[in-house]
Amino acid sequence: MASSPTRVLVAGGSGYAGALAAKLVDRHPAFELSAVTSRSDAGRRLTELYPQHRVDAVLRELDVERDGDVDAAIVAYPHGAAAPVVAALRERGVRVVDLSADFRLNDRATYERWYGEHGAPELFGDGVYGLPELYGEQIAGADLVANPGCYPTATLLALTPLARSGTVVDVTVDAKSGVSGAGRAATDKTHFVTVDENVTPYGVGGHRHMPEIDQELALLGAPVTTTFTPHLMPLDQGELVSCYVTTSEPWTQERLDAAYGGWADGLPFVEIVDRPPGVRGVRDTNVCTIWPRADARTGKVFAFAAIDNLWKGAASQAIQNLNLMHGHDETLGIEP
Repeated sequence: MASSPTRVLVAGGSGYAGALAAKLVDRHPAFELSAVTSRSDAGRRLTELYPQHRVDAVLRELDVERDGDVDAAIVAYPHGAAAPVVAALRERGVRVVDLSADFRLNDRATYERWYGEHGAPELFGDGVYGLPELYGEQIAGADLVANPGCYPTATLLALTPLARSGTVVDVTVDAKSGVSGAGRAATDKTHFVTVDENVTPYGVGGHRHMPEIDQELALLGAPVTTTFTPHLMPLDQGELVSCYVTTSEPWTQERLDAAYGGWADGLPFVEIVDRPPGVRGVRDTNVCTIWPRADARTGKVFAFAAIDNLWKGAASQAIQNLNLMHGHDETLGIEP
């Protein structure tokens, strides 16, 4: 006898990541899209906002008493606003994947320094960091998963074998992302006239993903303060990180190839490639392509990684996490 599908709520479905999450849930063979909510666009159909997703659900304002009668939820709210919604859903026993930053950091003081007062302090520290390539076993038993940011996803995957080696001394990350990474509400800095034929750094010295990257690199064995600068590119989707790593001992290309190949073996969404990766090659996929290179001239290691910021950087990674949380193969519904 076939089991009943897992009923999934997508809260915050009018944003780019939430809308894509709704699409992926709607077409998933083991999930059922129970409801899609939005405060700003309540009453409209998702097909009006995103006809390409082909999800004809009517958006409605979230009512936890009504919409919380589900098995799982993807919460696609901004930081700060997400925590109270997550707490209300968890009180009802709903398993949650949160796309905000509210449960990614382990240290409360660090969170408050970067984001302000936490909206559900009683749950702080309860979330499992939702990078399946690092925490798959913990995610499988979790009730609350904190989906990583898009930049940390690409950066951590690019650097995991190096960080685990214990040889990392310093890391500089030059990151580039399409305008969808700024969210649907952002207008000034993502206006066509502003971004077309232009490349602009932003968040210089103060991007909120920096403590997340530092936290996870330290847990991997590389306690460094990362130099990180993102740039806005005239693309709608796609993200590339270029990582320049100083190590305590030299790495040959052969050693790099063995370390990265051995680590990625068995990881369905990580591809080690033999040429510079580009964002077009991973568009609309949950795949991260990585190209590690030993630079003989500087003695540094270069690691380049490309993801789709809306997919592996947000919505499809949420599905990967939900798959693990509910005992499915992590590739189900998002096969590479």
